[in-house]
Amino acid sequence: MTISTQAGERRRPRIGSHAFLILLALAFLAPVAWAVLSAFKPANDIIRHPLEFDLGTFGLDNFVGMFHDVPILHGFLNTAIVLVVKGSITLFCAPLAAYAFAKYDFVGKNLLFGTVLVTLMLPTIVLIIPLLLEMKELGWVNTYQALILPGAVDAFAIFWMRQVIASVPDELLDAARVDGCGEFGLYWRIVVPIIRPGLAGLAVLTVMNIYNDFVWPVVVASSERMATLQVVLSTLASTISGNKIGADYATVTGELLAASTVALVPLLVIFFLLQKHFINGILAGSVKG
Repeated sequence: MTISTQAGERRRPRIGSHAFLILLALAFLAPVAWAVLSAFKPANDIIRHPLEFDLGTFGLDNFVGMFHDVPILHGFLNTAIVLVVKGSITLFCAPLAAYAFAKYDFVGKNLLFGTVLVTLMLPTIVLIIPLLLEMKELGWVNTYQALILPGAVDAFAIFWMRQVIASVPDELLDAARVDGCGEFGLYWRIVVPIIRPGLAGLAVLTVMNIYNDFVWPVVVASSERMATLQVVLSTLASTISGNKIGADYATVTGELLAASTVALVPLLVIFFLLQKHFINGILAGSVKG
C-alpha cells in the first residue's frame, strides 16, 4: 500500500466527520438565521410567505414598532445590573470556595463537597417555592436582591473551578509560602494567573446563564419595573394570542422577531470576543494534571 493510498484512507473519515458537523451546524443555525432575516421583512410577509426573502422589501419597521411598544431597554437595564453584580459575586466567590476544596484539608471536606455536588441534582423547580417564601419573609420580592443573591454562588461553578485549580502544582504554592506569601496572596498572585482560561470559560457560561434566566425572574420579579429582558420577551410573546398592545398577529410576530434579534446581539458579541478563552477554559476544566 502506497503512502498516498494511506493518506487517502485517513482523509475519508475526516471528510465524513466534517460533513456531519457542517450539517449539524446548519440544522442549529437555520432557525436563528430565519428569525433574524424575518425580523427585517414586512410584518404581513412573515405570515403569508414565511420562507420567501426579498431584500428589496427589507426594512426596520418591526424594530421601530418594537422599541415603541415594548420596554425592552428597561429589560436590558435590569438584566445588565443583575448580570454585573451576580456575575461578579460568582466569579469572586466560586473560585475561592473551589480553591479551599482543592488545596486544603479540613474536617468534613469530602462531606461538604459531596453536599455541594448533590445540589446539582436538584431541579430548579423544586427550589422555587422555598426560595420564594424566603424572599417574601425578607421583603425582597420585586427587588434586585431577590434577582441577584439566590444562586449567586453556583455549585457547578465551584465543582468546575475545583477541577481547574487541582491542576496547579502544590510545590509552587509551597515555594510561595516559604517566600512569605500569605494564604490569600497565594490565591490572588499565584493561582488566579494560572487559572485565567478556566475563569474566562466560567465567565462566558455565567453570562449566558444569567442572561437567559427566565423561570426565577418571572416568579420573584413580577412587576414591570423589575422585569428582566427574558421576562419582557415572554410578555411580548403572550400578546400574540392576547393582543395586549393593540396590534394584529402579524405585527406582534414581527416585533417579537425584532426583539429576539436585538436580544441575541449581546451574547453573540461576548462569545465571539471570548471564544478563544472559552474553548481554553472548557479544556482546562475537563482534565486534571
